[in-house]
Amino acid sequence: MQTRLLPDLKDSVDGQAAEAILRACVHCGFCNATCPTYQLLGDELDGPRGRIYQIKQVLEGTPATPITQLHLDRCLTCRNCESTCPSGVEYGHLLDIGRCAVEAQVKRPVRQRLLQALLRIGLSHRTLFGVAMRVGRALRSLLPAALRAKLQPARPPGPWPRRLHTRRVIALRGCTQPAMLPSIDAATARVLDALGIQTLIAASAGCCGAIHQHLNDHAGALDHMRRNIDAWWPLLSAGGAEAIIINASGCAVTVKEYGYLLRQDPAYAEKARRISQAARDLSEYLLPEICALRARIAAPAGQRIALQIPCTLQHGQKLAGTLESLLQGLGVQMDPVAEAHLCCGSAGTYSLLQSELSRSLRDRKLGNLQQSQPQIILSANIGCIAHLQTGTTLPVWHWIEWLDQSLQPATGSASGNRP
Repeated sequence: MQTRLLPDLKDSVDGQAAEAILRACVHCGFCNATCPTYQLLGDELDGPRGRIYQIKQVLEGTPATPITQLHLDRCLTCRNCESTCPSGVEYGHLLDIGRCAVEAQVKRPVRQRLLQALLRIGLSHRTLFGVAMRVGRALRSLLPAALRAKLQPARPPGPWPRRLHTRRVIALRGCTQPAMLPSIDAATARVLDALGIQTLIAASAGCCGAIHQHLNDHAGALDHMRRNIDAWWPLLSAGGAEAIIINASGCAVTVKEYGYLLRQDPAYAEKARRISQAARDLSEYLLPEICALRARIAAPAGQRIALQIPCTLQHGQKLAGTLESLLQGLGVQMDPVAEAHLCCGSAGTYSLLQSELSRSLRDRKLGNLQQSQPQIILSANIGCIAHLQTGTTLPVWHWIEWLDQSLQPATGSASGNRP
């Protein structure tokens, strides 16, 4: 693709990155075939190729409009197009640049600005979100049905293991998951404990930065990233931790990009690179431990399981097949799911900001997941779990919660009374 970027932009870091990404695109349109919003709307401007053209025009000087902003807002950032693209176009990075360029030109209505500010503050601060969840659950019966569906009761986390081990990992304790489903982090710690691995938590670490990043507050996102790096660095550099384990695939893809996003920060570039190198999705980390896990598994015989693979796992982290291989290696029987590559519609704050499209994608995903009449749906990301649960009476769990229940307790561990 030929480019004529504005002179001031062309010499900037973002401009150089955008030009390289744009020039890699060969206009083939394969990306549209796997784009969720293009599948729903059938509009070229609501597919990756159309959005690339719109971003290119803005970066070359064509004034952005509210319509341009709307088409970019409708993108889920699922990065399915990146898995499909034969040319390796880094669409996700280009979208971040394009959204910022459009945001600088098009002032949002007051209501939109207030809602986005509320989401950035309320979702990314663990204490504030925890208070809001407790209040919401207490008043759940008084709330509208759509909001009530998002306030499912938290599953009891059960005890945190107390044993000390030579092998140690750092776990991300993020922003929304501890309040929504504390059982996920506790189950992660128990499964690792059963393998002789101790889970370390850095108290001052928090939101990975994804919420601010996807709501066009890149400076705020980088602040969250720097805070996490400062919290993890002593444990990683001198504390003997062998990896940073992340059990929310949406957070994992963001932490793995710290090195890229902070590459121009002289104080943090090298640390960010090493943090990204140390980051592991939980499924990725546990796959080599499959033999030890298999020896401990006591999976319910004949349980029908449907597996939803989040976009951030298969497209963002490029780990398609990893979780499937892990669970199949443990003897889990799963029926194939049609359109497994398509997004469920959660996409962070997307379900709140683009609710109609989000519900359509959720219902489409649940229709495919429930085709085999499973007893439980498993996923790998808190946002997907919460979103899917709003549309079905079937239990939707994180796969590590299911695995935790299926493991025989380790001798001397505090792993009884599981959720």
